[in-house]
Amino acid sequence: MIVDLAPFSLTWDEVDPARHPFDSAAAPQVVRSLGPARRTPERPDVPAGTPAMRDWGWNKGKSWADAMTHALVEHYGSWIAGWRWAHDEGDFDGGPVGSWCCPNHSITTPEETLTRVTAALCEWRAWLESLAGWFEAYPLALADVDDQRILWERAARNLILQVTDRTGCGSGWYGHCQQVLTWFLSCWDVAPDLAEELVGQAIGGRFESWTGPDTVLVDDVAERLALSLRPADGVRPAGPPPDHLERWLAVRGTVPWQEAPDSSEEGPVVPARDGAAEDIRAFDGALSPDRAEGLLTALELLRAEAARGASLDFELLQRWQQHVLGTPQLPPFRDLPAFAKAGRERYGIGPDTRARLDACLAESAKDAAQGPVPLTARAARAYLDVCFFHPFDDGNARSAFLALVFVLAREGITLDEVSLLRRIRFQADEPADALILARYIDSHLAETRRRAATPDS
Repeated sequence: MIVDLAPFSLTWDEVDPARHPFDSAAAPQVVRSLGPARRTPERPDVPAGTPAMRDWGWNKGKSWADAMTHALVEHYGSWIAGWRWAHDEGDFDGGPVGSWCCPNHSITTPEETLTRVTAALCEWRAWLESLAGWFEAYPLALADVDDQRILWERAARNLILQVTDRTGCGSGWYGHCQQVLTWFLSCWDVAPDLAEELVGQAIGGRFESWTGPDTVLVDDVAERLALSLRPADGVRPAGPPPDHLERWLAVRGTVPWQEAPDSSEEGPVVPARDGAAEDIRAFDGALSPDRAEGLLTALELLRAEAARGASLDFELLQRWQQHVLGTPQLPPFRDLPAFAKAGRERYGIGPDTRARLDACLAESAKDAAQGPVPLTARAARAYLDVCFFHPFDDGNARSAFLALVFVLAREGITLDEVSLLRRIRFQADEPADALILARYIDSHLAETRRRAATPDS
């Protein structure tokens, strides 16, 4: 449940140019008409590579770029999220875009910055259109895969070479290569989840950053992928759709929460700045002043309730969510199945769903009955519980973030930076994601403690 900013999880349906009209001639005007364009920051006059410049890029620059992505997604659709997928170690590793790098390098004057944004989104679109052309050049039929296996192999080889040429084989280039091959199989009726599995098996972890694959490796991956296909691939038996809430609860019970790193053992930390409030002002404020105001009010209530040691449950979330959504009444618990990630995850509903959420959230307390669990793990678990129980009809990502902040605040922890925690997406049925989030929280906490001890760093 990352934000919809990361392009890694975009599906072919989400980016297929045939499904999403785009007028490149109108793009400059569209970019300049969006809210963030009116608040384009200017690069500070400080030397590159200094702590001050890195701080500006990570906070103000990145928050603005994230807000611009949100605004572009609202206008064009989720496909546009790849406009910042730069080569090498830009905003996202290993992408096909050369017109944008990252805030520290790509944000200069407002006019020049907006010109770069336009160039980057047009470049991303042109890449998608070129991929669609390559896909159409190999109009393959899954039912005839035995007869067409050489063509499938040739198509895969060509696409790998296209991606290596486009990305330059820099840092993380293979992630986009795997995505493009998955898109190709999806385009020709292989179910997306199966396509991702087959591509991953064919590559087998053999592509590396900063290294272009040799001909032997490219041929082997293409051959393995073609041989892995079967005429029935992509066909799914009829039956009820999966319930990703139940999948999360199954995963939740197997995660070794006690293994999470935990810098909170060193005691409370109060930094010079409230990272949550600063991120809301910068990121949400760029989207909508009302949105930011509602979140800041909820944050103020959250901190007061954390100070008095309140228990985390749905009623507490509900009081915050009224301000998050700006509704006259307390928003109710949903009464229908909920969906996320463009419909790829479905969260079921039953008569005991709310009670089960309360039971899970109760485990965020330090003295919960399940035994000692590190604070970082309890905060991560509460965040994911809210994400996958999906209690509200809207604003669940914001609610999950507030739950995370509350669990930390209840034990005297305030982070001075939270942007990474708000710009990530996790899968309900991926066991590794839970401890990854706990590590992210711990990393933020360790850096917050370090900066609080050395304020000039």
